[in-house]
Amino acid sequence: MDIESLKLDFTKLDGLLPAVIQDATSGRVLMVGFMNEEAFRLTVSSGYATFYSRSRNKIWMKGESSGHRLAVKSIETDCDRDCVLLHVDAAGPGVCHEGYESCFFRRLNEGDWQIHEPQTYNPSTVYGSAQ
Repeated sequence: MDIESLKLDFTKLDGLLPAVIQDATSGRVLMVGFMNEEAFRLTVSSGYATFYSRSRNKIWMKGESSGHRLAVKSIETDCDRDCVLLHVDAAGPGVCHEGYESCFFRRLNEGDWQIHEPQTYNPSTVYGSAQ
């Protein structure tokens, strides 16, 4: 794929685009990651959400260790073409490495962050005890 022809703007965040991941069926936002050009290209060619890890400085496909892959159903971009929205079907009981369906499981309530949903899986059985 010719990334240049898509005219996505990878210049604003040191070569990265925010990627909002939304469940294709429910519409729930599951997570936000970052993609560089290579991660975007791999996402499109493989059909699975692939990201650039800023902390590990490497490309990673969601689900490579957990099996909780994100099958891409469609991709949209915003008006500035500096952010993408992926509609996905999530394999597995959750996307969050802390064991929740979504990474957005905390809600601000009277000045405190409170967990507002139950875990959908035990992360230590998926990732081991060293998280």
